[in-house]
Amino acid sequence: MSEDRTNNDPGDKSWIEKIAHAFSSEPKTRDDLMAVVKIARQNEVIDDEVYSIIEGATEVADMQVREVMIPRNQMVVVKSENNIEKSLKQIIESGHSRFPVIGESLDEIQGIMLAKDLLPLALKKRIDLVNIKKLIRQAKKVPESKRLNVLLKEFREQKHHMAVVIDEYGSVAGLITIEDVLEEIVGEIEDEYDEETDPFIKKLSTNDYMIKSLTPIDDFNDMFHCELSDKDYDTIGGLLMQTFGHVPKRNETANIDKFHFKVLNADNRRVHLLRMSVESKTAIQENN
Repeated sequence: MSEDRTNNDPGDKSWIEKIAHAFSSEPKTRDDLMAVVKIARQNEVIDDEVYSIIEGATEVADMQVREVMIPRNQMVVVKSENNIEKSLKQIIESGHSRFPVIGESLDEIQGIMLAKDLLPLALKKRIDLVNIKKLIRQAKKVPESKRLNVLLKEFREQKHHMAVVIDEYGSVAGLITIEDVLEEIVGEIEDEYDEETDPFIKKLSTNDYMIKSLTPIDDFNDMFHCELSDKDYDTIGGLLMQTFGHVPKRNETANIDKFHFKVLNADNRRVHLLRMSVESKTAIQENN
C-alpha cells in the first residue's frame, strides 16, 4: 500500500494536500472559503452551477442597492389620481406584477399596487368604478447604500417583494425587487412567458443603451452604422470576452472602437447584459 501511494500522480497528491491544508483550520476570509469551493469544483464534488451560486452569494455581501436597482427613468408607475381603467393598458403592456403609485410627481410615492388585486374587480366588472388609492399597499423604502444581503434578509422577513430606492437627498432614485437581488446570486431569471421578441438593443437615453450579450454583431453594426468584426465571434458578448481576455465580472468596463461597454450581469461562464455608451457622432438618430 505504501508503494502505491508513493507512485500516485503528483497532480492528485497536490490537490489532496490543498484540501488538507484548507481544512487544517477554519477559513478566515472569503478568499479562503472560495479557495476551498474552487477545489471542490475542480474535483467534481460540486458542479459549475453550484460554484456560480456560491460565488454569487458571497459577492452579494459587497454589493449595494444602487448597483442593481432599476433606475428612476425606467420605472413603470401609475398615478393615484387616475381610475384603474385609465391605467389598465399601461399595466397590461408592462407585464409587471407590482407598480409604485405616485401623486403629483415621481418623488411622491404613495404606495405599491399589485396587479393581482385587479382580478376580482375584473371578474365583477367593477374596474371602472374603483379608484387606485383604494388598492394601495404600503411601500418599503430603502437607501441606495443598503447592502444587498441585508435587503434580501429584510425582503424575506417582512414578506416584501419590491422596495423604492431613495437617494441621499430624499428623492426617488429607482426601485428594486427581490428578483433583482436573487439574479445576482443565481443568474438571470427568465419567466417561461417572457417575450422572446424582447429587443436585443434598448435605448435608455441619448447615447446610452442596454445591450443583451447575445446581440448578433451584424445587428449591432446595422444599428450603429459601424463595422465591428464578426470573424471570430457572432455576438457582442463573444467579442467583448475576446477584448477582456477572460470572463468579466459585474461593473468591469471595456472599449471597442468608439463604444464603451459596462458589464451589468454576468456569471462565471458568460456575460448576460451590458450597458453601452457611444460617442454622439456615432449614435443613431431618433428617427432611424
